[in-house]
Amino acid sequence: MYNDVIMAGFGGQGIMLIGNLLAYAAIEEDKNVTFLPSYGVEMRGGTANCAVVIDEKPIGSPIVGRPLSLIIMNRPSLIKFEPRMKPGGVVILNKTLVSPDVSERDDIDLVALDLNAISAAGAGNVRLANMVALGAYVEKSGVVAVDSVVAALKHALNPRYHKMIPANRKALEAGAAAVKG
Repeated sequence: MYNDVIMAGFGGQGIMLIGNLLAYAAIEEDKNVTFLPSYGVEMRGGTANCAVVIDEKPIGSPIVGRPLSLIIMNRPSLIKFEPRMKPGGVVILNKTLVSPDVSERDDIDLVALDLNAISAAGAGNVRLANMVALGAYVEKSGVVAVDSVVAALKHALNPRYHKMIPANRKALEAGAAAVKG
């Protein structure tokens, strides 16, 4: 089943990491995947986004013009990408930094979560808000299993950060729990 997502935020929010992690999770499930990163000119604080396309069939292009889903970590990203979304799509919105009122669409499924609070309570670290967002997206979309994302952590994280795998797993699970039923 075809699925695509654009993930966007400021540099330093871990956007590329969660995009890469989602791609590895799709590989864990023997799915075809493309990962297309896009960086702003600044190292930190600039814009960063990536597109991930997952399908059981061969993928013709990594470019996503009208995404089915978005993971949005900041206001400029919502303003830039929300108008391009297909109707009926899912947006995981970081309401810690972006008021849901900024959204101008009533034909999408806007899931506004206080990612900092969830990451602090669920994993004990507000710097894992990106993992909470990915866990929420995976649970909401069903594109891959949360367990596949957890298994992919060893591939996506630099080995020197493998000690953080348990905290990342907790953050992913906290995000998934935040959107369940």
